[in-house]
Amino acid sequence: MTQSPLYRERAVKTYNRGNVQAASEPVVLEVPLTVYVNDAEMATLICSPGGHKELTVGFLLSEGLVQDLKDIKNITFNEPDGLIWVETTEPVPQVENFLRRQIASCCGKGRAALYYINDARKLKPVQSSSVFAATHLLHMIGLLEEKSATFHKTGGVHSAALADQEGMLVMHEDIGRHNAVDKVFGHAFLNKFAPGDKCLLLSGRISSEILIKAAHNGIPVVLSRSAPTFLAVELADEFNITLVGFARGERLTVYSHSERVSM
Repeated sequence: MTQSPLYRERAVKTYNRGNVQAASEPVVLEVPLTVYVNDAEMATLICSPGGHKELTVGFLLSEGLVQDLKDIKNITFNEPDGLIWVETTEPVPQVENFLRRQIASCCGKGRAALYYINDARKLKPVQSSSVFAATHLLHMIGLLEEKSATFHKTGGVHSAALADQEGMLVMHEDIGRHNAVDKVFGHAFLNKFAPGDKCLLLSGRISSEILIKAAHNGIPVVLSRSAPTFLAVELADEFNITLVGFARGERLTVYSHSERVSM
């Protein structure tokens, strides 16, 4: 399948030290994707083009509305209108009580803190004995940066990927960092990746919401070039997740469960 373009060229004028020039610049695209579950409208996600099936499935996983492939009976996508329908094998009563909202790319889900902290209380600690070499983690984060082609061209997207001891398994770029993570987890779910020996790679900060997504999906290690929030560190402690930040060049910082990082 051909990857949908994530940007479009735009005629612009640039100003630099008094010099004005006409130019063409790549600008990232954003599109709305409205998700229906069993014909009930659930949410509108503002996202980059492409990977809509993976995004939808990853989003439903993060919301705890699906837990197994057999929970999904059918997925239908109307690309021109940005509509996607998910039919589940059993009724999902939580959908009726779901906080309906327009989800913006800049601020994640837009849910009140109470909602996702309550979500966290339902999760169990991740069970995994996997150990990652610090050199391998640094190599993987370097590879994520190297492969972030749309970011290098536009500066307007976030990147997320899933890796194991052998290398990178799947990667997505999206205007929303939560979307990029959901696309990665949706791909892993649809392709039956076992989570226990995987590492989530991120280009941006590690927030509590992203940490909760990792816990939902049983991921033992979360790695980023950027910083974590204090709540994310506390949740990583609670859910037995190794949280690694500021992974750049030849250095990294381990904030929780350092036993999974061989130094």
